[in-house]
Amino acid sequence: MFSETSSIKPLFYIILINLLGAILISIQYGGINMEAIVLTGGICLVSIISYTIVFFAGLGDPYLFLIISVLGSVGCIMQTRIKPEYGIRQLKWFLLGTACYFVVMLGYRLLSRWLIKLLPLYLGLSLLLFIATQIFGKTSHGAKNWIEIGSLSVQPSEVIRILFVMSLAAIFTAKYPEKLEEKIKVRPQMMRLMAASAITVVSAAFLLLQREWGITLLFFATYFFFLYVYGASRLYLLINGLAAAAVAVVGATKVSHIKVRVDTWLDPFADASGKGYQITQSLFAIGEGGMAGRGIGAGSVYFIPEVHSDFIFSAICEEMGVVGGLAILMLYFVLVYRGFKIALSCTNAYNKAAAFGISFILGLQTFIIIGGVIKLIPLTGITLPFVSYGGSSMLTTFAACGILQAISGMKEELTDEIQ
Repeated sequence: MFSETSSIKPLFYIILINLLGAILISIQYGGINMEAIVLTGGICLVSIISYTIVFFAGLGDPYLFLIISVLGSVGCIMQTRIKPEYGIRQLKWFLLGTACYFVVMLGYRLLSRWLIKLLPLYLGLSLLLFIATQIFGKTSHGAKNWIEIGSLSVQPSEVIRILFVMSLAAIFTAKYPEKLEEKIKVRPQMMRLMAASAITVVSAAFLLLQREWGITLLFFATYFFFLYVYGASRLYLLINGLAAAAVAVVGATKVSHIKVRVDTWLDPFADASGKGYQITQSLFAIGEGGMAGRGIGAGSVYFIPEVHSDFIFSAICEEMGVVGGLAILMLYFVLVYRGFKIALSCTNAYNKAAAFGISFILGLQTFIIIGGVIKLIPLTGITLPFVSYGGSSMLTTFAACGILQAISGMKEELTDEIQ
């Protein structure tokens, strides 16, 4: 049990980070900046209230929301530094995300006994969102992945990734009726593998039609993770791995915007003022930051296209240095670590699978986007959780972490007869 002092101390770090952010932004603009004061004060207030509720109501792991708050604070501060309007919008999404966090947490706790039985609902909603994107989707940066609703743009694949994890968790933990096994003459393990493979292939087909290769990678990697954790044979893993590799090769050689990304990854300086402009400017920014950074407001982040979304990590490294970038990476590491720790502590099979899947997808998403901006892997359009600008990503990531929070707070594990 945490002592009273140790339970309050983390809040001071959040207040300190936001206070420093407000001061640095005000210095950048040559005086007191009201946007920075409203932004940092709002995050502090929301973080204090949320942490107090989680801690004193005994709602589970008290560190999850603290980590999210720090990441959200850094994100809002950087967005304000780039453009004050972005910072205020990001704060609004942070507030909505916090509400979503608690709604999902409470909903998961209330419905936990039935969630494993809702596989048809997960699949139906995913299919509906895929079809809606295919029909009404708007193309952006080569991918047809946005739906415009009035003045808002929504990315359905952000919701589908959570439904995908919930679907795989249900498939790999539900107990199939013995009569079904006798009727179709297939072992339960093989039924699970076939069902998981079918869902993944259908999802990948829709994503490839929409030319959303980054999310496709996320789905396939999550699928492989579940196969490995739930004991698929090496032969089955090999066959799926070869199939995924074949699709990747076709994409890299036949799909124009993917081929461009692979070419610029291999040699971005071959066309540094054209196709390789984004990644070269990202590398220049990271290099200019050095170890300690140039200071918030002192960088040249505006030279990086899409700096507020895809390349926010480059801006952090330029203005906060490699030390600041590593600190952000450590926060993600601790967040994923807490998620896996929650999963390992579960005795309920479905909760364990859901926590594993959500933790893995958070970690992989972070690796994919940071790996892209530092030229470790080809660049994709995936956002950096809680830091990149965007509403869909912010809300769905808050929802995913709300599920982790709910699972961590379940004192009495369920013993469903179907598990």
